[in-house]
Amino acid sequence: MQFSQLFALTTLLVTGVVAMPTEKRDCAYTCGTVCYTSSAVTAALNAGYNLESWGEEDDSYPHVYHNYEGFDFPVSGTYYEFPILRDGYVYDGGSPGADRVIFNDNDQLAGVITHTGARGDDFVSC
Repeated sequence: MQFSQLFALTTLLVTGVVAMPTEKRDCAYTCGTVCYTSSAVTAALNAGYNLESWGEEDDSYPHVYHNYEGFDFPVSGTYYEFPILRDGYVYDGGSPGADRVIFNDNDQLAGVITHTGARGDDFVSC
């Protein structure tokens, strides 16, 4: 247990009140004006990879990303795209929004991309 967690637990036991620290939002990626933390990116990556590894093969997400824009991703392989949502929830259907995590079939993050600021149906890097 980290010191801050132990301190909070001790405070709760002694006073019955815990002052929760303000969450610091460190942006791992910014798509347009939307800040995504590393935990949000990881959650979307894990959800997309799990669905892909279970063999979901239809027109929904995740699906193969063909990299028509020619991004130079740091990992190789077949790429898949999966929505990352600005409200913090993991995508489970409906409108995918503008932003995507890109990953390969080895569960490695390739990058985060967006339609925001791109021409037509293209993507740009976040």
